[in-house]
Amino acid sequence: MSLLQVQSISKAFGGVQAVQNVSFTLRAGELLALIGPNGAGKSTTFNMVGGQLAPDSGSVLLEGQNIAGLPARAIWRKGVGRTFQIAQTFASLSVLENVQMALLSHDRRVFAWWPRASSHRREHALALLDQVGMAAQAGSPCSELAYGDVKRVEIAMALAHDPKLLLMDEPTAGMAPGERVALMQLARSLAKARQMGVLFTEHSMDVVFGQADRVAVLVRGQLLTEGTPQAIRDDARVQQAYLGTGLVLEQQS
Repeated sequence: MSLLQVQSISKAFGGVQAVQNVSFTLRAGELLALIGPNGAGKSTTFNMVGGQLAPDSGSVLLEGQNIAGLPARAIWRKGVGRTFQIAQTFASLSVLENVQMALLSHDRRVFAWWPRASSHRREHALALLDQVGMAAQAGSPCSELAYGDVKRVEIAMALAHDPKLLLMDEPTAGMAPGERVALMQLARSLAKARQMGVLFTEHSMDVVFGQADRVAVLVRGQLLTEGTPQAIRDDARVQQAYLGTGLVLEQQS
């Protein structure tokens, strides 16, 4: 059975049908990229999976349990982590304290954190930072980090909940090409090691074709096609859908 099964979800805003009968699956340990031209319905679909929006119809099954329409925090409690297009960290806290705060939230102790945050599950927090390559900067304030490193801290914070599914919304936005590839290589290695599914939206085709196991393409709120990166790159319908968008569907070196 697939980790995630999205079945015929739809969402309208007034008279505008933003998403219509979209279905796809995601297996444990797999990276699925959700792509499409601007206005294709990617964000709406993504937010219905994460609980920020409730679908008008259809279902979102996590290990067979329908989570569609549940509040985002309830979905998080069921094992769905998320990172955001703009990294969500506490700039004034240290790298280590950010992860400790995430662990406090996981342990339902977020309202009793002061002054215990600095000692709460310190070794576990350091282990999570080691997994994302940030243990050496544990004592640094997040405000002093390069943006790519902030994104790594955000991933460590998401891992504090030991998610089955990680949602990554435009994870490499604002990053240089080398940083983009390195971040998604990290996400890929974590997914394989933890057998964690990763669903991500992305505009950078080098990231999509270089790191995703499969790609789902949305156009005008509907699923155009789904397949391996090579199959998507070679699909004439996908090439047509992207004409005029400034995106080039080419093999990346």
